[in-house]
Amino acid sequence: MSNRIFVALDTPKLDDALRIAARVRDHVGGVKLGLEFFCANGHAGVHKVSELGLPIFLDLKLHDIPNTVAKAVQALGPLAPAILTVHAAGGRAMLEDAKAAAPTGTKVVAVTMLTSLDATDLADTGVIGSPHDHVARLADLAHEAGIDGIVCAGTEVAAAKARWPIGFFVVPGVRPADGAVGDQKRVVTPRQAADAGASVLVIGRPITQADDPDAAARAIAGTL
Repeated sequence: MSNRIFVALDTPKLDDALRIAARVRDHVGGVKLGLEFFCANGHAGVHKVSELGLPIFLDLKLHDIPNTVAKAVQALGPLAPAILTVHAAGGRAMLEDAKAAAPTGTKVVAVTMLTSLDATDLADTGVIGSPHDHVARLADLAHEAGIDGIVCAGTEVAAAKARWPIGFFVVPGVRPADGAVGDQKRVVTPRQAADAGASVLVIGRPITQADDPDAAARAIAGTL
């Protein structure tokens, strides 16, 4: 993938998503459409964005019993997303069934630990150990289940890549050195994420909320 930046179009408004995607299309490798966009616009909205010619990262974080997730992945098949997310916490059987149901060419990646969480949040949910430990366990599970890769913070990607050299690593929570952190807790710069082994960098607000999204995308791409 020549350009590792996927811009996160985290909006329920189709017109806004199309406007931003059209402005940055020459300086990003693809677009990420998440739950709020999909709930508001469904398959038709994804098709409209895909008409711009950029790969689609469909970030729905599917998490249910294996049969339900497999059928959901099959239902998404006509959209042919480049990347599709499921939750690693769904377990081995769910991960295996999700991959088996995915269209050829779609990378299925497992979300390990949201970048809005830290060690205190883990403890609140009964998970023992550090974020590094938790991500490592789930990365091993994803690898053993035969899916393509994981979603993890930039602070964990180097360790995950050391355990899984040919894995596909999606890193959200990426912020320029002078960017606002917002609701993210475990953030890195684009250069740090790339150097650590990220396959894809997911960048939203530093691009989408910039006065000139195209210039912001170009500036970030210039640091890689």
